[in-house]
Amino acid sequence: MVPCTPPSGNSCSTKILQSLVHSIVSQNRWMPTNIRKLIGCTLFRRNEVTAKYAIMFITVQYNVTYTTDERPEPVHFYEYGPKDVATIFFYMLIAIILHAVIQEYILDKINRRLHLSKTKHSKFNESGQLAVFYLFSFVWGASILSAEEFTTNPTLLWKDYPHSRMFFQVKFFYICQIAYWLHSLPELYFQKIRKEDIPRQLYYICLYIVHISGAYILNLHRLGLILLVPHYLVELIFHASRLFYFSDENKQKGFTLWALLFILARLLTLTLSVLTFGFGLARAENPGFSIAEGNFNILTLRISCLAAICLTQAWMMWKFINFQLKKWREHIQNQIPKKTTNIKVKPTRKESSKANFVNGAVKFEEGTSPRKRKSKML
Repeated sequence: MVPCTPPSGNSCSTKILQSLVHSIVSQNRWMPTNIRKLIGCTLFRRNEVTAKYAIMFITVQYNVTYTTDERPEPVHFYEYGPKDVATIFFYMLIAIILHAVIQEYILDKINRRLHLSKTKHSKFNESGQLAVFYLFSFVWGASILSAEEFTTNPTLLWKDYPHSRMFFQVKFFYICQIAYWLHSLPELYFQKIRKEDIPRQLYYICLYIVHISGAYILNLHRLGLILLVPHYLVELIFHASRLFYFSDENKQKGFTLWALLFILARLLTLTLSVLTFGFGLARAENPGFSIAEGNFNILTLRISCLAAICLTQAWMMWKFINFQLKKWREHIQNQIPKKTTNIKVKPTRKESSKANFVNGAVKFEEGTSPRKRKSKML
């Protein structure tokens, strides 16, 4: 590979860029040589402007440092801004690459062994991708919640609003969430999803993008985080049960656990949403609308957010009830034994007359013989 001089400067962002790009270029041997040379020479040039623009795509922006009398050491927080669009775009590309890797090296190999039909093949790929994502997001979100105080004290969900400052883990979690669901839109074309399945997938992808982006922009990341983690756990159980069902149709116990947790998650979502928007933020000390301060605590936005959450939960419950009714009908149909009925059909005159002639000879039923005609005396 052609050696290139790294950009000057000893900033932390430059060092992160150097280490990240070096690992990408050196470890990915499958990458063509010309592309590797282009990446190395482009990102390791002496031009500091190129490094700054590259850092905007890779690292998390809007770092704010605070020092208080209680804690002499500086505390690092993060806010959001327009530069987050570049970071989300970069991690959306990373999500597309990881999606292809999981599909090629894991799901396709399992599909060859199971010999699934086209319909089950598409659903298996969908559940496989989502199960990996839900597992990763649930573990990551649960680790963040374990260090937060609002999990044990729900009043912190609306106290001291707006919550415009976030820790690094929280902001990076939201950026990765938005990037993943945005990457799902072009994946509908890359994976060649059937036209019948595209509307269903578009519904829940758009709902995820709207709700997660709304919690991020409106500084409701605490509420969004505490609602996403149990929801991802429920979805993980559903798609894991679906994968086991495709491998063996007798394995359906996971759907029972999923149904129970699904109802509990809907109740938890509605309860916390009503408490936050209906009681907590309505009685906050600093109501008002200010984009500069990140304060969106006005009646119109509170009602809109609560209505969006309630309508989404109602739509999910409707889909859940239809799914359970369909499953119940299939179970009843499998339990009913099939009765075989013998229907006797009376032959018509023509059929009976034709049936009496076999090979040109007259055949009489029940072994009867024809009556002999008396010859007339001449």
